[in-house]
Amino acid sequence: MDKILVVEDDADLNALICSVLKKNGFEPHACFNGEQALEALADEAFDAILSDVMMPEVDGFALAASVRERDARIPILFMTALDDKPSRQYGYHLGVDDYIVKPFDADILLMRLGALLRRANVEKTQELTVGNLTMSREEHLAYVDGEALALTVREFDILFKLLSFPKKTFTRAKLMEEFWDYDASSTSRSVDVYMARLREKTSSCTGFEIVTVHGLGYKAVLK
Repeated sequence: MDKILVVEDDADLNALICSVLKKNGFEPHACFNGEQALEALADEAFDAILSDVMMPEVDGFALAASVRERDARIPILFMTALDDKPSRQYGYHLGVDDYIVKPFDADILLMRLGALLRRANVEKTQELTVGNLTMSREEHLAYVDGEALALTVREFDILFKLLSFPKKTFTRAKLMEEFWDYDASSTSRSVDVYMARLREKTSSCTGFEIVTVHGLGYKAVLK
């Protein structure tokens, strides 16, 4: 059961969020300002943080900054009425993972939280095995039947991502954003070239295939 730290100074909203989380299989822990949240984080581990921004004592920005000094991985989702661009930019600069603007639908909150937790769980994974392919993120190496597979860093990262989310379609634009960082010299054709290389290099792999989703992008399908 995922433990969620809920940091919200509005007692009624805090109670509502905790109730929704409990009903959906989470274990919420309520705090009413950033200072209480930091004390809770010092005492126990949490899987994610849902935090308001404008709070007494220690606000959400200060909380996020303190958390990121000690933990770069825990997902932080801001729940806030601050929908202006500077606030968002500052939050992302501090290391916040996502925003949801008040008032929000509980189902949207659950979907956003679920996505962050899935991403965090994938980030924790250091080794991945599919069929006769094994990938070690710690070594940044891949092996087929125990033999090293010659992949560039970018090829490795793309393949690890596809296999971490089998059946999920990644658009060319999303792949370019994550793995090319919108390099001015790169185009969607660059993605196609890399996928062709990956197909060729993984042709002896038995557990999956890289499928083109016409008009969208690519996905890994397990056999």
